[in-house]
Amino acid sequence: MIRKASAIWQGTGKEGTGALTTDSGVLSSTPYSFKTRFESEKGTNPEELIAAAHAGCFTMALAFQLQGAGFTPTKLETEAAVSLVPVEGGFKIEKSALTLTATIPGIDKAKFDELAGNAEKGCPISKVLNAEITLSATLN
Repeated sequence: MIRKASAIWQGTGKEGTGALTTDSGVLSSTPYSFKTRFESEKGTNPEELIAAAHAGCFTMALAFQLQGAGFTPTKLETEAAVSLVPVEGGFKIEKSALTLTATIPGIDKAKFDELAGNAEKGCPISKVLNAEITLSATLN
């Protein structure tokens, strides 16, 4: 399976603008720029997209873990907070902090923690990130 996206950029790093497009069409000439990345201008940025990918990947991985263990979640809600920090020569994604709130009938806390940990470690996005990954999981 191969998934594709493309980026177009015009101008300098700080004053230029770009657009991101995915093959699925979910992103179609979606704007990104210095201002969408480092300020609060409307548009997206690479770190936001990585956060969305990590939250989505982890949550789906947990759903499969739960299914395999015989549990059906009522709701899994995950936020991923990706930290971009300055380093010598540029920037680095230092951390992705996952925060999960889950409602899962019939599961105990120990099993929940085990399956959530397995999902965090097994998620393909977790595996590709060269960053610290933390998980804070709450069972309702």
